[in-house]
Amino acid sequence: MISLPKQTLSELSQRAALKFKNRTAFEIYRDQCTYDRVTYREFGRMTRQFASLLASLGVKPADRVMIIAENRPEWAIAYFGIAQAGAVSVPALIDFSREQIKTIISHAEPSAICGTEKTMPKIMEALREGASVEIPAAIPVVYLDSIENLHKDAYTQKNEPDTSLLVSVRGGVKRFFLYDRGHFPETEEDGLAAIVYTSGTLGDSKGVMLSNRNLLWTAQAALKKMKIYPRDRCLSIIPLAHTYECTMGLISALLSGSSIVYLDRPPSPSALMGAIQALKPTVILAVPLFIEKIYYSRIAPRLFKSLLYRIPFARFLAARLAGRKLLSALGGNLRFLGIGGAPLSEEVERFLWKARFPYAPGYGLTEASPLVTGTAPYRFPFRSAGSPLAGVEVRLAPIDGTQQEALEETAGGCGEIQARGPNVMRGYYHNERKTKEAFSEDGWLKTGDFGRFDKKGYLYIRGRIKNIILSSSGENIYPEEIEMLLGQSPLVKDALVRPGKNGDLVAFIFPTTFVQSETANAEPSHESLAEKLEEFRRSLNKQLASFSRVDRIEIMAKPFEKTPTGKIKRFLYA
Repeated sequence: MISLPKQTLSELSQRAALKFKNRTAFEIYRDQCTYDRVTYREFGRMTRQFASLLASLGVKPADRVMIIAENRPEWAIAYFGIAQAGAVSVPALIDFSREQIKTIISHAEPSAICGTEKTMPKIMEALREGASVEIPAAIPVVYLDSIENLHKDAYTQKNEPDTSLLVSVRGGVKRFFLYDRGHFPETEEDGLAAIVYTSGTLGDSKGVMLSNRNLLWTAQAALKKMKIYPRDRCLSIIPLAHTYECTMGLISALLSGSSIVYLDRPPSPSALMGAIQALKPTVILAVPLFIEKIYYSRIAPRLFKSLLYRIPFARFLAARLAGRKLLSALGGNLRFLGIGGAPLSEEVERFLWKARFPYAPGYGLTEASPLVTGTAPYRFPFRSAGSPLAGVEVRLAPIDGTQQEALEETAGGCGEIQARGPNVMRGYYHNERKTKEAFSEDGWLKTGDFGRFDKKGYLYIRGRIKNIILSSSGENIYPEEIEMLLGQSPLVKDALVRPGKNGDLVAFIFPTTFVQSETANAEPSHESLAEKLEEFRRSLNKQLASFSRVDRIEIMAKPFEKTPTGKIKRFLYA
């Protein structure tokens, strides 16, 4: 891992270029091969050139620069180039709607925007329609995918590479040649590095302010848990605009000198599995949906039908054999599958646990840069989210809002997870009220999640405090736990549990496309599916306490809307 005298993104990009030189930093996977190789030396050079371009476009230190682009080497070059210029990155998810992009532009007031051919229509529409939200029309827009001669090392007599890209300025598109001006503003460790607008499940998107120290410290602390080496090949499948991927999939990888591979298309199941087989990655960061889809479509049907699985005392062996097949399906070289962003299905985790698969759960939120707890494979109790990062304090506070002085006071009990440490955000951009609400009176970040610790200090997540349902007799109902059980049915693709209008408990489900029958896969009628679900409801309720039993199941006609990490946007279904 690189030793950084100064905890800043600009320091990292230049130190990595000097240390790892001609090692591969980035590649693009396309048509069963990798292309567009970028070395660490080229990465360092291009970040300086990009910083120089921003200066020529009028971007000043502390200005905001928005990035809305798919995962690619140029995303990383732009991100670190913005830091080199002393400016602040505003990464946005490409799945954000035009209205969300307009809102972010209006709120962050960027001095420049970085996009690609794919995202440019949304950007341009937002700028054209921006009068209603006070968006200036003269914001320069940089086409990241127009870079020419990105990998050319031949220098002119002036010792400058002949590299260029397109920029839209005042309605016209011009080609700018990139030069390293050689002088850049000093950046501070506690200076603002990024403003991340969360997609959120509660419908209240906010601009999280993260400093250089927040990001670098968290990435280094994560490496003490996840252990990435220069020999590793990391496959990036989560959007870089998500802090989970940016911190651990990009910054941690660059600190380690490993190579990162991006896909040239959205990671659909077929495209992703083909890429994994060809690339044979050693490290993947994923959301639970990634491994759950593979398990339910490829592993579970064969596992349950195997003769070995039918023998109770031999099921662990059947799981081990199925685990080897899963590892082979993921290229055969995988040694770290990080899972975060949402809860993992208990059934799937139980299989991974029995199969001795190299997965590692973690817990965090954007406001914590984003990691709070984590672990290495095989070193954590079943269903835990790992233990706190070294240097991060975590305590449990009663959900009535009163504070407690130390974790020991509620050891073994439940409470709101609160954190304090170098990973915690500076606050919400231009939102003092929300910032104040996010912290306790004594300065701890209130995560809004409910959990408990075991005696060894491992954290277990129960769910979101705002999602807790109070039964008619006063007991707390945790809908996420019921949703986990619902998700174990082959009939259910997604589930959401909410109180009904009459005080009953309702499970809204979106069914799987096909239901397995004894004769063949057939698309069921709505009536037959309802009958099967009713039978499942009665079976489910036998596993639940009397006060948390599901009164009825309702079938959704359309899939639930989700965040990029696969969590249902619950606020839409209140």
